[in-house]
Amino acid sequence: MKPLEAYAELKALGSPVIETKDAATRLRMAPQNAARLLRDAERFGLLTRLRRGLWLLDLALDTQAIAPYLTAPYPAYISMWSALYAHDMIEQIPRGTYVASLARTRTISTSRGEFLIHHLMPDIFGGFTVESPGRYLATPEKALFDSAYVRAVRRVALSTPELTLPSRFDLADLDGWVARIASPQVKTLTQRLLDKAIVGA
Repeated sequence: MKPLEAYAELKALGSPVIETKDAATRLRMAPQNAARLLRDAERFGLLTRLRRGLWLLDLALDTQAIAPYLTAPYPAYISMWSALYAHDMIEQIPRGTYVASLARTRTISTSRGEFLIHHLMPDIFGGFTVESPGRYLATPEKALFDSAYVRAVRRVALSTPELTLPSRFDLADLDGWVARIASPQVKTLTQRLLDKAIVGA
C-alpha cells in the first residue's frame, strides 16, 4: 500500500489523531508495518508524529485540540494559564499548554509543544465550553480556580501580577467551585490564593 492510499484510509476514520495500533487495524497489517507506512506518509508531508505511537492526521488542527488525545481515555480541557491567556486575563504567553484532566499529573512532550497535564478530582472537573471542534476551554472563573487549586495542592504560591478580570467575571461561580473541594486544608489554601489574586487584579 502506498502512503497516499494509507492516508486516505485513515482519514476515513474521521479522527484527526490516531494511534499506530488503530492504524494497523484499519490498514489490516502488523503494527510495525503500519508504523513504517506512517513514517513514509510523514515524509510526504501528509501527517506528523506527535509522540511515540500517536499521529496527527489533520495538520490544520488547533494545537489545543490535541489535549484530549494525549490523556485518553480520560477527558481533558485547556485551563489554568493557557485559558487565562486565551481569555485575555494575563499577558504572558504560557511556556506550554496547561491542561486539566482526570488523568495523572505529568508533562507530555510532542512535536506541537509541551502539554502540562494537571490531575483534578472528579468533583471539581468541569467548567469548560466547546470553543471549536475538539477544543475545550475553561471558563474565566474555572481557569482561575484551577490555577489556584493546583498550586494549593502542591503548597505553592500563586503568582498572577498582571491578572485582569473580565467585566462579567462571576465571583459566585468561583465560590461554587471552592465549595466542592473535599479537603478542608486544600479548600482553605485555594480560597486564600484566590482572594489574594482577586484583590491584586
